[in-house]
Amino acid sequence: MTGFPLGTGRRDALLIATGTYDDRTLGTLRSPGQDCAGLAGVLSDPRIGGFRTEQVKDARAHEVMRALERFFRDRSRDDLLLLHVSCHGIKDDDGHLYFAARDTDRDLPASTAIPAAFLRDRMERCRARSIVVLLDCCYSGAFLPGAKGDDRIYVRDELSGHGRAVLTATSRTEYAWEGERVESKVPQPSRFTGALIDGLATGAADLNRDGRITVTELYDYVYESLHRDGVRQRPRMWADLEYQVTVARTVGARTGAHGVGPRTGEDARDTVAEPRAASETGDGADAEAGRQPKGQYPRSRTRRGRDAMIRIELDLDEAAFGTTKDIQVDTAVVCGVCTGSGTKPGTWPVQCDACGGRGETPDPRRSLFGELGRAYFGEPGRAHPCGKCKGYGTLLPHPCPECAGDGRVRARRTLTVKIPAGVDNGTRIQLAGEGEVGPGGGEAADLYIEIVERPHPVFQRKGDDLHRTLTVPRALASAGGTLPLETLDGRHTVRIPPGIRDGQTVRLAGLGVIHLRGGGRGDLLARVEIRD
Repeated sequence: MTGFPLGTGRRDALLIATGTYDDRTLGTLRSPGQDCAGLAGVLSDPRIGGFRTEQVKDARAHEVMRALERFFRDRSRDDLLLLHVSCHGIKDDDGHLYFAARDTDRDLPASTAIPAAFLRDRMERCRARSIVVLLDCCYSGAFLPGAKGDDRIYVRDELSGHGRAVLTATSRTEYAWEGERVESKVPQPSRFTGALIDGLATGAADLNRDGRITVTELYDYVYESLHRDGVRQRPRMWADLEYQVTVARTVGARTGAHGVGPRTGEDARDTVAEPRAASETGDGADAEAGRQPKGQYPRSRTRRGRDAMIRIELDLDEAAFGTTKDIQVDTAVVCGVCTGSGTKPGTWPVQCDACGGRGETPDPRRSLFGELGRAYFGEPGRAHPCGKCKGYGTLLPHPCPECAGDGRVRARRTLTVKIPAGVDNGTRIQLAGEGEVGPGGGEAADLYIEIVERPHPVFQRKGDDLHRTLTVPRALASAGGTLPLETLDGRHTVRIPPGIRDGQTVRLAGLGVIHLRGGGRGDLLARVEIRD
């Protein structure tokens, strides 16, 4: 076990996970429960995180808000607080962000969800100098029709501030990935939280091998992991901390020269954290520059392709009963000339003479300071790619003339997609292996189809139920009788009981949308409007 101290204050973590919702328009999420349990395990491990953890699962809005208020109260300046939130995110008509709870009504977020403004207020009132917020929220379907603004979630404006580090899985609605397969029923961590857990549990997030995992290292590791796996999701981070916060220790790591925790006086200048982690646009400049954790070179030229997503608009009847769609996809396929090798036929890659095939250049600290530098700085943390071979360890003296050494070429394909009955806004269908081929003829990625349901002029869908109005003449409302009513299945006759009142609802069982998972259909509910 490492000898690194974890600071003088308390280390507390609150993990909020909501995967089940009373409002059927908020789809069930499989990941939150698994996210909560897995992350709590590594954070509470005294060898790793040393946090005292509390889990709040599938709670109602007032219960979550009470837990948040209690969590941030009565704190000392040296406490380290970590908050993890995994749930649906909702954006109202004015662009304000809310976190959905079990009893959240999507149409009434201000009174039934947890406002991000409430969380920000609690953090601003808290005395603790170090607060780490991890957001793994699914924003797919977060925006109501006609909502103001674009499809971006402005987490920085909502939650960032002095003494805080905010890491979020994504800032756009279209990249909220749950596990490996969208249609899988088996609970599994989300890609973002899964990378967090892996980096902490294995110690792989200790990028400079000094025995501690800082907030910045954890972010860099998660970003690189998702980028390396071809996930089209770009985490973001905003940090404004007084000192470099240590989230966890690495089991079995060697103690370095520096301790961990708040510093005072002259020593504090050595550990001030830069308020940076991702660029303002979220492009992850460090990751794109090719820097990798030590041990990741040489890089393979053969990599998996990147997952992609296409949105398909459907009419209500197509979503309710299912349909088949032909879609055209511009993608990458294996080069037919070099069959993915990237080299001209009859030639092969050669070892890079600049790095000797290692793919990396020596750490300048090791070269400049030798053993003294190693003793002071700890093990070198950042490997730098060889400038000649770009980190691959090999060169292509004769690249393929067709693909210019990439091992793949662009092509347009037509795919026939079967849309199952009962899909809704935000439903995703995974087409395994139908995405782009990776560089070097690598494994084909997955293609995801996201459903966008067009508004219907007559019916309003809520979950698998359909709602519409039914105009009833006043005389018929008083005496009773029957009226024709158009449904998705065609015209039906509705019986009007004598004395029906304006605003009452007539329910036609089994005339709603087919349940996606099978087992029947929703209902059609007609709201009575009495007219003369």
